[in-house]
Amino acid sequence: MMPDRRGATLLEDLPEDIIDKILVRLPSKDVGRCRAVSTSWCTATSTPKFMLDHHQLQPSLPIIDGRGLPTNFVLFHSAGTNQQLWPFSRCLKHHSEVCLHGACDGFLVISWLHQFYICNPVIHTHALLPQPHVEHVLYNTIIGFYQHLPTQEYRVLWVSEPWHPYKSSLHVLTVGSNVMRHISVRMETLALPSMEKQQQLLKGLRSKSCCPPSVHHRGSLHWCPYDATEIGGHSSDIIVFDTEVESFRWMRSPTRLCHHRKLFDMNGTLAFWGSLTPSLTAMDVWAMQDDVWTFKYKIDVSTLEVTRQLYSTSFKKKKRTPLDSTVQWLDDMVVLNDRELLIMFNSKHVLRCDIDGNFLGMVNIGKSQYCMMLNHCRLKESIIPIPSH
Repeated sequence: MMPDRRGATLLEDLPEDIIDKILVRLPSKDVGRCRAVSTSWCTATSTPKFMLDHHQLQPSLPIIDGRGLPTNFVLFHSAGTNQQLWPFSRCLKHHSEVCLHGACDGFLVISWLHQFYICNPVIHTHALLPQPHVEHVLYNTIIGFYQHLPTQEYRVLWVSEPWHPYKSSLHVLTVGSNVMRHISVRMETLALPSMEKQQQLLKGLRSKSCCPPSVHHRGSLHWCPYDATEIGGHSSDIIVFDTEVESFRWMRSPTRLCHHRKLFDMNGTLAFWGSLTPSLTAMDVWAMQDDVWTFKYKIDVSTLEVTRQLYSTSFKKKKRTPLDSTVQWLDDMVVLNDRELLIMFNSKHVLRCDIDGNFLGMVNIGKSQYCMMLNHCRLKESIIPIPSH
C-alpha cells in the first residue's frame, strides 16, 4: 500500500481483491455512487460475478402493502424502519390499481392500469411484459414468477380468462422474450385431470378470494387454497407447481383442523400457520424439515395488549385516537428473523412480536398504523439488470 502526500493510505492503493471485498459489502445505493467515482470501480461493480455476489449478501426483507394510504409498498427492516419501493410511490393517484404479483431475486412483477411490468426497484428500471394473445380474452393475470433453474431464465406464469366460462388457459413467458408458450395443466405422477378439474384449478389459482399468493420454496411454487375441495383436492391440500418440469401436484398440509391457514417463508424454509380456534386469536406454526411437517411453536395474541394502549394518527384532524386495545382476529403473518414476526390483525393493523408472543411494537408507515396488508413477497436487493432480448 502506497500512502499519498499526506501520509494517508488511499483505497486505490489496496490490492484489487481487497477492493472487491469492500465494494461487494456496500449497500446497493453506495455501489451506485461508487460507479460514478471512477471507470475502474464502475467496471469492477458491473461484472455478472460481482452483482451476483452482492445480491447473495443482501437480507431477504418482507414487503408491506400500505394500500396507497399514505403509500403503496414499503420494504420493512428488522430495526423497525421502512423504505418506499420505487416505482410505487409515483402511483398514488391510482393506488387501487397497483398490484404486486411476485418477487424473485430482486425483481418484482406488478400490474398497473391493466398493464404488467417487471421492475428492479433498486436500480429504478422496469420493462413492460407482453400478455397472452387469447381469442375473446376477458383478462389475463399472473399467478407465479420464478427462475427456471436448468436454463437460469426468469419466467412468468399466466392464466388467461376468456369470455367462455370453460376455456381458461395456462401460459409461460420467459422474461426478455415475446414468445408466449401454452402449457397443459399436468399433475405430476397422476393422469391428466379432467377438463372440469383443470378449469377449477385455474379458476382457483387466479382468484385471490379463493387462493392466496404463492410461496416459492426449493424450485416450486406453493399455494394454500382456503378450500381445496372446490378445485379438485382434499379440504386441506396444498397446490405445488414444479417450476423445472412445469407440472402441478397436491401436497398435504400439517393439519386439517384449521379455521384459517396460510403458507409463508421462514428464513428459506416453507412454513405454515393455522388457527385452531374459531376466535382466530392464536396460531400454531409448522415448518417443512426433510419433507416432513414439524411443529415449531404456538402464539396466543388474545391478551397481547391488555396492559397497554395503541394509538393511531388521523391525517385529517391531526390528533391521536385510541385503537382497539385487543387483537380481535389474526389475518396474516410473516417472519423477520429467527425471533421476530410481523402479524396483521383486525384487517388493518400490523404489529411486531417475538416467537414467544411478546409485544415489540406497532408498525408505522409514515405516521399511519392502519390500512396495511402483509403479503408473502420478499425483496432481496439486487443491482442485476432486468433480462432483455
